[in-house]
Amino acid sequence: MKEIATMPPRIRDKLNKGIPLDEEEIMEFAVLTGPDLFDFFTIANRLRAKLGNTVDLCAITNAKSGRCPEDCRFCAQSAHHCAETREYPLLSPGRLLEDAKNAEKAGTCRFSIVTSGNRLKFEELESILDAVRLIKNRTGLEVCASIGTLSPESAGKLKEAGVSRIHHNLESSESFFRRICSTHTYADRIRTIRTAKEAGLEVCSGGILGLGESMQDRIKLALTLRELDVDAVPINILNPVPGTPMENAAPLPPMEILKSIALFRLVLPEKNIKLAGGREKNLRDLQSLALFCGANGLMLGNYLTTEGRSPEMDLQMIRDAGLNFENIKTGEMKE
Repeated sequence: MKEIATMPPRIRDKLNKGIPLDEEEIMEFAVLTGPDLFDFFTIANRLRAKLGNTVDLCAITNAKSGRCPEDCRFCAQSAHHCAETREYPLLSPGRLLEDAKNAEKAGTCRFSIVTSGNRLKFEELESILDAVRLIKNRTGLEVCASIGTLSPESAGKLKEAGVSRIHHNLESSESFFRRICSTHTYADRIRTIRTAKEAGLEVCSGGILGLGESMQDRIKLALTLRELDVDAVPINILNPVPGTPMENAAPLPPMEILKSIALFRLVLPEKNIKLAGGREKNLRDLQSLALFCGANGLMLGNYLTTEGRSPEMDLQMIRDAGLNFENIKTGEMKE
């Protein structure tokens, strides 16, 4: 595809009819540059606009930090690396409730409890369940959990306690995944996603841009997420942490990041695509443009081991873009 204006009729017809594109068709957009790239952004934005002008907001808390036995090359919490990161056991239900209330006050409608490690011990899971019940009783938040591998039993307990969504990233394509982790498999991650869906839970699953993967790897990840029919897709951009094997990774150009977001929207036109960790450092002044390249969600506040910016700045960015967000206290839409 040399010019977006000469888009093949078969692709235009599919987009107009909402018919999913195949990998070869999507790759035609991946090579666009210059003015044609901005035309592509317009296409992605029109797909985003069909979902409405409300930006979906969420926040997370690092409920258990460090000493993770997995060897994910990008992660500061892995016990295999020597990154300087805080280590602490699972936070108490009372502390998690406090974090949830702070997230609610900041403006988010969704709060996720995230723990390091592959699987929680029985007593840790029970403590998480107590925290979920507290949060559901004392806030208006939707509660999510990112606690590693799930069994059908643990997934059922989480749903019964009030968790509505499980977060479990695939990170990249299946063929690239073995280059970033050797202690568990891609199939293990897919199994947890399917376990969550079988329990009636929604699934939030995405990946990280900038691990050394190709654009085709990103498209393959998006296609896998489409096949799994996940509900939300967080897009992180690598923020290299000293002491990890990826500490010297070269940053992605902002326009490549924006193109990748648009490609995810092309593959997943009806899903919530959410900008998450690394956006501040990598997109810099172009963060708001991502909301017009296909993204319709933001993670507010800090991430697991790196800092974000203030929620007030993000809420103002949303207003400045002419978009809106839900006010958790009133249930009204705020412009």
